[in-house]
Amino acid sequence: MPNAGPDRLRAAILAAALALGAGPAPAQEPVDPVVRQRGEALYGQYCALCHKDEGQGYRDAFPALAQNPNLEDAAYVVTNIHQGVVVMPPFPWLSDEEVAALATYVRSAFGNDYGAVSVEDVAALRADLDPPGGTRTIWDGVYTQEQTDRGEAAYNGACGLCHGRRLNGAPDDQDMRPAPPLARANFLRNWDGRSLGMLHAYTLMTMPQSNPGFLPEEDYIAMVAHMLATTGAPAGTEPLPLDIQALGRILIGPQ
Repeated sequence: MPNAGPDRLRAAILAAALALGAGPAPAQEPVDPVVRQRGEALYGQYCALCHKDEGQGYRDAFPALAQNPNLEDAAYVVTNIHQGVVVMPPFPWLSDEEVAALATYVRSAFGNDYGAVSVEDVAALRADLDPPGGTRTIWDGVYTQEQTDRGEAAYNGACGLCHGRRLNGAPDDQDMRPAPPLARANFLRNWDGRSLGMLHAYTLMTMPQSNPGFLPEEDYIAMVAHMLATTGAPAGTEPLPLDIQALGRILIGPQ
């Protein structure tokens, strides 16, 4: 039976996009260039991987932000950043200042002109949302050995040709171009400060490029466990969950 995970997520993404902009539009605030610049840096760190540098999105997996009238609803933007939505992980560890800067940037870039979001508005909105909750890191024993064994088998069948059996980005076929490394120091450097939620969502919805999401979702999260094990992160007693909210609270970085 074909895997319905990514198709289900794509349908949910479309439904969420249609629900945007339901709230009343607040008065537009002027954009501070310094705040916008800070938001641009945050966008590059946390958002551009999926929504792309020019906000054009990626196929039907990640919605476009460019010239998007739905971003007029500042409350929805702030809520999504804080809590996540569908395949987008939450970013609860960002400060009110960072959320305000990021929301201001996406509402004023890519052909959008919806004004700034103040720190005070962000604080008021987040006060009514779920509390941030704690975060963990990949070094806290977040996967099981059984899970990484499954992930290694899935990886060797689906990913090793491009990313290399050693997960170092050196493809098995020497005629192929190098791919991004998926383990060890270079992987940690590329993904430093991002979450397993980002990694899982991006992998599930875009890999392999020729047929994204063709494996069961359990195989995709198991491959993430294999990446962590190869990097040297220790196994634990609980497997990585499929819950994007939980994965979004596990941060990647050096030990």
